[in-house]
Amino acid sequence: MPFVEDNSLGEDVSGSVFAGLERSCEASGGSGIVSAPAYPGIERIQARFRGDAFDLHRHDTYALGVTIRGVQTFRYRGERRYSRPGGVIVLHPDELHDGGAATEDGLVYRMLYLEPSLLVRCLGKARSGLPFVDDPVVLDGHLANILLGALAELDSELDELFVDDFVTRVAAGLAGHARAPARPLAAIAWRQANAAREYLEAHATRGVGSQELERVTGLDRFALSRHFRAAFATSPHRFLLMRRLQRARAMIAAGGALADVAAATGFADQSHLTRHFKKAFGMAPGAWSSMLDSGGTTA
Repeated sequence: MPFVEDNSLGEDVSGSVFAGLERSCEASGGSGIVSAPAYPGIERIQARFRGDAFDLHRHDTYALGVTIRGVQTFRYRGERRYSRPGGVIVLHPDELHDGGAATEDGLVYRMLYLEPSLLVRCLGKARSGLPFVDDPVVLDGHLANILLGALAELDSELDELFVDDFVTRVAAGLAGHARAPARPLAAIAWRQANAAREYLEAHATRGVGSQELERVTGLDRFALSRHFRAAFATSPHRFLLMRRLQRARAMIAAGGALADVAAATGFADQSHLTRHFKKAFGMAPGAWSSMLDSGGTTA
């Protein structure tokens, strides 16, 4: 069944910020990805393309964004979804999805990838677990404007004080659309899970065994797996893999050869890196690199 455009659903977001983004998209043209300067736990991009862009893949972060121009479509939790200009995208960590433009006019959207650990630290003070929003396309002008506060100027770095307030506001915005929140981890369990997370991040480019994490956390591997997933919505193994892939992606964007990047980030060889890269980001490293705008920076 062909997609039928309905512009009435995009009226929730208005104002000078959104209008300015639309004008900048009209001026830029072409296909490509622009990445913003990195901030710990947050990546920001603008993507422009026509047709199908990303194969099925999954992140270990929240993917939160706003459709700027065109109609965004993706498969998520067994259904085909659509987002029009002003629509807010909310994808939960470790959920399979793809991505593309639903019409021949093409698509522009801005997205940020938020590590669950930032939300956990914020929500823990309120004694609330990670929010799960069932509908991945939300019509909420207030939440859209919160996200655009971080997405409007991709050439600028994020300030620590801004991020503190931003994460607090995002947490509140997501909670307003989420099902009943899960119970948060007890303080001790959170500290143990976070100790494992910090250890994995510090040793991301080598193999880390279960016995190592047991010594670091004082938990047996099965209890740790439960606590880690409750805290960060993914497994220790996948968290470690995604940290390697993030480092590999930055090295590729800087011009590194795939074989050298694979060796430097703990993958067996180039094909091993390519296989996992495509599963995580929805396209092969070469295709992703070719989409990067030469004028953009890379997170």
